[in-house]
Amino acid sequence: MILGRSERGKPPVEPVTLKILVAGGFGVGKTTLVGAVSEIRPLRTEELLTEAGRPLDDTSGVEAKSTTTVAMDFGRITLREDLVLYLFGTPGQERFWFMWDELSEGALGAVVLADTRRLEDCFAAVDYFERRSIPFLVGVNCFEGASRYPEDAVRRALDLDDDVPLVLCDARDRESVKEVLVGVVQHAMTQAAERRRAVAT
Repeated sequence: MILGRSERGKPPVEPVTLKILVAGGFGVGKTTLVGAVSEIRPLRTEELLTEAGRPLDDTSGVEAKSTTTVAMDFGRITLREDLVLYLFGTPGQERFWFMWDELSEGALGAVVLADTRRLEDCFAAVDYFERRSIPFLVGVNCFEGASRYPEDAVRRALDLDDDVPLVLCDARDRESVKEVLVGVVQHAMTQAAERRRAVAT
């Protein structure tokens, strides 16, 4: 008996792969976020903080931090059978920002992680993606003991455009991070559709 396609099951799906950046200030939780959702063992390029780097590394508010990303974090998550995200965590310290141009090549969008205790640390990331017209979402990482502020107060502090999504998240929690990633993909797709409509008119 020859089986029909419906009896053999569906043919394998070739997934769409998308590149998402995870950016933000030093110690904001980028490595933690990538590790929380990656279905492969995340690639990390962390080095110990040293006395030599102490004048350059502002650890106020994150005094317990003992390592820093010097190149990137990399992870992968399958959101659906037909959609895979490759996550690239950028280094947070200014002396490693030269790598951002390489990492942002071909990115669909970005997550800018923010810590309300050190909100000014994510200004550079917000500015970077705005200048390059890369769609981004701001995820406020809810650290224990950090003050909670209304969304509109955080928006004003970061001077965000109205169409930039802002969400509360926990970078340690897989489901919370997945919601953030779904949000940035949806936002980037909406922006792309709006650009296509603008070109067509």
